[in-house]
Amino acid sequence: MTDVLGIVAGLLGGGIAGGVAFYLLGRRVERRTAEAAARATAAESERLLADARQRVVLAAREELMQARETFEQEAARHRRESERREQLVEQRLTGLEERARGLEQRGRALDEREQALAARELAVRARLEQVAGLTAQEAKQELLRHLEDEARNEAAALARDLKEQARRNADKEAKKILALAIQRLAPESTAETTVSTVALPSDEMKGRIIGREGRNIRAFEAATGVDVIIDDTPDTVVVSCFDPVRREVGRLALERLIADGRIHPGRIEEVVDKARAEVEASIVEAGEQAVYETGIKGMHPELVKLVGRMRYRTSYGQNILEHSKEVAWLAGIIATELKLDTQLAKRGALLHDVGKVLTHEHDGTHVQLGVEVATKHGEHPIVINCIAAHHDDVAHESPISVIVQAADAVSGSRPGARREAFETYVKRLTQLEQLAGDFPGVEKVFAIQAGREVRVVVTPGTIDDGKAGELSDQIARKIERELQYPGQIKVVVIRETRAVDFAR
Repeated sequence: MTDVLGIVAGLLGGGIAGGVAFYLLGRRVERRTAEAAARATAAESERLLADARQRVVLAAREELMQARETFEQEAARHRRESERREQLVEQRLTGLEERARGLEQRGRALDEREQALAARELAVRARLEQVAGLTAQEAKQELLRHLEDEARNEAAALARDLKEQARRNADKEAKKILALAIQRLAPESTAETTVSTVALPSDEMKGRIIGREGRNIRAFEAATGVDVIIDDTPDTVVVSCFDPVRREVGRLALERLIADGRIHPGRIEEVVDKARAEVEASIVEAGEQAVYETGIKGMHPELVKLVGRMRYRTSYGQNILEHSKEVAWLAGIIATELKLDTQLAKRGALLHDVGKVLTHEHDGTHVQLGVEVATKHGEHPIVINCIAAHHDDVAHESPISVIVQAADAVSGSRPGARREAFETYVKRLTQLEQLAGDFPGVEKVFAIQAGREVRVVVTPGTIDDGKAGELSDQIARKIERELQYPGQIKVVVIRETRAVDFAR
């Protein structure tokens, strides 16, 4: 048993030793295999690295070769371009040298020609002095005078042609618009005037108006502020006052007293108060009616009242209210034709003479007073300019103010619109003829067509065709500066030459 166990133990020990030996042998084989694989892998890596290095070197060489080739091509192109530019520069330098030589030759030729001309000029001048008997300075002055006359005549002719062309075009359009406006507005030619006389039923009424020791007439004059003139004129009493509104109150009150028959200081004051209230109401009503008829909106009540007061004012025999309404209608029509603001044109036209109702109460011209009252009540600046510029006291700031001025001239200068004293009329025509006759070269002056046209006959030897145009313009400007007149005045300069002989 012991032997068996020994054998078994020997076998087991031998198996273990063999397993250990086999294990150690296997580990050694594995290490050698791994070392062989590592050496193979390292060798393969070295080979791949060498191949990669070789490919990189080849690629770098190829890129270097291509870059060198590109550089050489670009350098060759630049050399060719530089050579071409050098050739062009040389050609231009050659051309400039040739031109310089040509200019130098031409300059010498011009110098020689100038010297020849100077010598010829001296010879001609000496010849002219010998023939004409004039010195060089005198001949120069004569030549300059001749050239100046020619230039002036040509300028005058050109200016005349331009003015005629502009006048024809402007007149054509202006006449068309004005004719249309006047055709659409056809008021009567007569104008209303303020009446200052009161008819009496009999001459006995004069004594009742005067009253005992003149108490009635004194009370009436004190209450109304008018003068009652009672003279030998049958059945008529004259009411006189510089204020047309007060005159109208006095006239109306006197008519009421005469119709009532009760004339004494207490009754006079009562009737005068009623007449004054009635006149004030009629003034407001007349202003509102005028604003309504002209189609104007939003006017200040005080301006409406002033417009109504125009009913009792006249200018050259023309009622100012009717004149202002007529100007407003004309201005509105013209503004509509020209595509402008019709409302502003009507407002400026209706208010252009509003200052005339204030001239008896305040200092200043009617233009200044009209501008002040329109500004005070917030009127549009264009409307204020229409008032200020309708007599050319200030410059026109808009086409509407020019339209208002034209409409005012049309309304005031149409036949029958205004009455003018004979003495004033004759004086104005005389001044017109004298003013035009003061110019040198004028032989005769005739004022025709009621002073609307001036015909000036000139001496043909003194005034030529060019100076005739200048003379007409000078006369027109002098008339504008020194005379006051309605509308416009046409200046016609007549120059004619007549040759007269007799057959015997």
